[in-house]
Order: sequence, then structure tokens, then C-alpha cells
Amino acid sequence: MMEFAKRWVGAVVDWRRLVSLRFLPHYFSDWLAFRRRAGTWSVAVADSYPCLADRLPTTPFDPHYFYQGNWLARRLADFKPAQHVDIGSSVLTMGVLSAHVPTIFVDYRPLTVHQSGLNCVAADINQLPFADRSVASLSCLHVIEHIGLGRYGDPLNVDGAQLAARELQRTVADGGKLYLSTPIGRERVCFNAHRVFAPETILSWFGQLHLMNFSYVSDDGTFHENVSPTHVPQLDYGCGFFEFRR
Repeated sequence: MMEFAKRWVGAVVDWRRLVSLRFLPHYFSDWLAFRRRAGTWSVAVADSYPCLADRLPTTPFDPHYFYQGNWLARRLADFKPAQHVDIGSSVLTMGVLSAHVPTIFVDYRPLTVHQSGLNCVAADINQLPFADRSVASLSCLHVIEHIGLGRYGDPLNVDGAQLAARELQRTVADGGKLYLSTPIGRERVCFNAHRVFAPETILSWFGQLHLMNFSYVSDDGTFHENVSPTHVPQLDYGCGFFEFRR
């Protein structure tokens, strides 16, 4: 019940900012001390910009997104594709990857940027603009779990995730690879945020492809590299990384 309440209150209230208010006294103390030492620098109240949530002992990061981007970059460095296609993954990851391999980035909400090596295309993952078995290097990271839940303005579809998996599988070329990540753990629908899948569910949806590599992030944020999906303990909200090949 507590987690349920946190999710609903968190939809309209930023808990992190509320908690950070305890740093206000320290902020004012620092501001006055800095102003006394500023010399010719202008330190006007009108220009103040309190960043109260960053006073932390270690750098925060999202383990799912940090490790999946690193995982994909390392897999592509080994595979060395002439071109890579991504469906809806992190735009920051794709921007960096496009400096090393020409990348087509496909998203339901098109990315409106102009960057050398990066071609942005608007399309629905359930109707990809690629012929059967035509994409040699394809990724879709932390995406299929959202399909059909309406979060991003896409149509509601109970089978959206499985249909997306079918469409991804359709486009992978002979000898080509698919790099997929998605939440794994206790299977459920967290409407309208995401779904969580058992690893065996994902494997059953990609029966035409061969699993080359599996890694995962556990509930505590630890990265487990190149393991068997059958050895994954019971998780609540982990993240599985699947490297498939046709």
C-alpha cells in the first residue's frame, strides 16, 4: 500500500525536491559566504539558482539506463555494423553511438535534431518502415514494455508488447542481430507506465532468433554479465539485456 501511495502522490509531487528542502539553511549559509568572497563577481539575489537535490555523497544514476547503454556500445564495437537501426531507445545513447556508426533512430514521437551520422524517422514500432529481414543491426532498449499503454500517446493495445516483439523479429536480417532490453521480474502490467516480463516470456516471443548473450541488472542495481536466463533469481523490477541473432 505504501508503494501504491508513493506512485500516485509521486505523479504530481516531486518527492526528491521536497526532501531537498532540508538543505535550504546550508544553501543560504553558502550563498552569504560566497558573496563575501566574490569580489567583482555579481552574486545578486535575482540571479540565484538553488540546486538543492545535488548535495549527495555519490553520483546518482539509473542502473537500467546506464548499463544498457554501455552494454549496447560494447556489443556494437564487437559487431562493427556498417549501419545501425534503433527503435525508441535513449536519445542520449543514440546521439553518442551515431558518432561511431551511422544510426537510424525511429520513434513514435520523432526526435527533431540535426546531427551528422544520425537519421531520425517517425514511425510506430508495430508498423516499422523496413522490409522483412532487412536490418543487420537493430536495437530496442527499454521500449516494448510501454507499447499499448498510452503513456506516450500511442493507441491502447493489450497485446502491444508482443506485437512489437513480432515486428522487431520480422525485420532482423539473416546473420543480423537484435539488442533488446526490458524490465524483468514478477510479471505484471503497471498501467500506464510499463510492463514487467519473466525472461522466458521474452525468449518465447523471439523463437525465430538465437540467444547469443544475456545479461541483467538485479533489483539492487548490480550488473550481471553474460549469464544464463535460467539462473536469474526472482526479481521485482530488474532489467534483462538480450542479444539475439538470426
